[in-house]
Amino acid sequence: MNIGEIHAASDSVHFDWFEYEGKDVAFSDPVPEGSFQNPILAGFYPDPSMCRVEDDFYMVTSTFAFWPGVPIFHSQDLVNWEQIGHVLDRPSQLDNIGDKVSESIFAPTIRHHDGVFYMITTAVQGINNFYVTATGPAGPWSDPILLPWVDGIDPSFFFDDDGRVYITHNGLPPQRESLYEGHRAVWLWEIDMESGEPIGEGKIIVNGGVDLSEEPVWIEAPHIFKRGDWYYLTCAEGGTSQNHSQVIFRAKSLGDEWIAWEENPILTQRDLSPDRPNPIDAAGHADFVQLENGDWWASFLAVRPYEGGFYGTGRETFLLPVEWTEDDWPIILPAGQEVPWTLPKPDLAPSEVSMPTTGNFSIREEFDGDELGMEWITLRTPVHDWSSLEEKAGFLSIDPLAVELSELDNPSWLCRRIQHATYSASSSLLAPAPGVEAGVALLIREDHYFFVGIQYVNDEYVVFLEKADGGEGQIVVQVPLPELKEGEALVFKIEADRSEISFKVQTEGSGELDLAENEDATILTTQKAWGFVGTMIGPYARLEATE
Repeated sequence: MNIGEIHAASDSVHFDWFEYEGKDVAFSDPVPEGSFQNPILAGFYPDPSMCRVEDDFYMVTSTFAFWPGVPIFHSQDLVNWEQIGHVLDRPSQLDNIGDKVSESIFAPTIRHHDGVFYMITTAVQGINNFYVTATGPAGPWSDPILLPWVDGIDPSFFFDDDGRVYITHNGLPPQRESLYEGHRAVWLWEIDMESGEPIGEGKIIVNGGVDLSEEPVWIEAPHIFKRGDWYYLTCAEGGTSQNHSQVIFRAKSLGDEWIAWEENPILTQRDLSPDRPNPIDAAGHADFVQLENGDWWASFLAVRPYEGGFYGTGRETFLLPVEWTEDDWPIILPAGQEVPWTLPKPDLAPSEVSMPTTGNFSIREEFDGDELGMEWITLRTPVHDWSSLEEKAGFLSIDPLAVELSELDNPSWLCRRIQHATYSASSSLLAPAPGVEAGVALLIREDHYFFVGIQYVNDEYVVFLEKADGGEGQIVVQVPLPELKEGEALVFKIEADRSEISFKVQTEGSGELDLAENEDATILTTQKAWGFVGTMIGPYARLEATE
C-alpha cells in the first residue's frame, strides 16, 4: 500500500521494526519434493476466486471492512502466489466508514474476457453489487459500475462462447418468502455490457439447494463454467461453518433445468470426526480453473481449528485437483476423505515469490523502504494519510487519531494477518509524547481485541494491557517504567500458543518484564467473536481521551 507523504505532527509515534514468526505442528517442514503445502494462502484470505490468462493465474479474496479492499495475487503454478495489488484502493471505489469488521466487501469473483479483467462483488451496507474493470491485473481498476437490479450477494460473471454475458448470484427464494431459516436461491441474469442493464428479467435456477425437501441452507457463491457440451454450476451450501460444502449442477443450455448430481456434495469435511488430529474443517466456496493441458483445479476456503474447535486465523485459501467421473461430473474430494496438508504440485513451472504465504516462516519489517508492503492494511477507508515512512529513515511514523479500536471508524492502526495458531510477534517503538498511547494491537472484532501499549501518566511512563472480551476495552494490568524517558526505545513482545497468549515489555533500563502471562487467546477466535475475518496484528497509536 502506498501510504503517501505527510508532515508528521509533534505527537507522531515512531516504530523502528516489527517481527513475526509462526509455526504450526501440522505443517510439513520441509515440504516433500514435488509437493505443496495447504493452505496456499494462510490466514484471513477467504472466498477465493481465480482465473487463468494463458500461462498466468490471478486470484482475489474477500476483505470485508479492511482497506484497501480485495487483494489480487499472481501465480504461474497455482501454488506460490505473489500479491500484485489491491483492486479497491481508492476512496472513490470503497468508502466503508461506519461498517462493522465483518461487513463491507463480501465474496469477489475475478474473470478475464477479451483483454479485460472483471472483479464483481457486493459492498454490504454500502453500494451493494457492483463490478470494476482493468486492462492489467495490477490496475488501475475502474470506479464501481453499479448493479442495483442484483438483489443478493456473491455475484459472478459468466462469458459464454456466443458473446452473451450472464451474472449469477445468491438471492431471495421464490415470492421472496423463505420456507425455513437459511432458505435462499441462485439467480441468473443476462446483462448488456454496453449499457450495464439487464436483458429481460432474472430467474431462479436453483431453489434452496440440491434437494429442497431436505431444507438445504445458504446456497451461495455460484459460479458457472463450461466443459465440453455441459454448462456447470457450482455453489457453496450449508453455511460457512462446520456444515459447509460444495455442490454441483449441470445443464445442456442456460435455459434448461439445472440437474443436481446424485453424489453431491463434491467437497465437504462435515462427515468427519471433529476429534481427528490436525483437522481442516468448513471446506467450501470453491472456484474452478482449467490448465492448458486440460487438468482442472479448485481453490476453496477452509479453516484450521485447534483443540476445542477454536481458530483465530480466519478462513483461508486451499487448493485441490479436480477429478472427473466417467459420466462427466467433477469431484474435488471424495466423501469421507480429509483435505490433505500436502499433495503433488500441478504440472506447471514453479513461480518465485518474495514473501511466504504458508508454512512455518518468520518475517522482519524494518520500515526502511519507500512504501509499506501490500500485506499491511488498515481498518476501513482512511480520510487522510496518518502514517509515513518519509519523516525518519528506517521508522514508521504514525500520527495518532482520537479513534478507539471499538469505533466504526478508521483507527490509526496498521495491521497484517496472523497466519498461525502458534506465533510470536514483537515491535520496537520510541516512547511517545504525553497524551499519546502507542503499542501493538491484535483484533478480530471491534469488541474482541488486545492492545499492549505505553502512555505517560503522572509524570512517568506506564505500560499496560487493554483487553476487550465482548464489551468495552478494559485495562487489565499496568506497570510503571520510571526510568524510561521520552524518545527512548522499548520493545513489546507477544507470544501465543493456541489458546494462551502472553505479553512482555523490554527496555534498556528495566530489562524484560512479564506484563501478562497466559491470557485467554480464544477471545481472538471466530468461536468467541463470530464473524468472517481472522485476527490482525500491528502498530497502533491513539490520542488519549480528554474530558
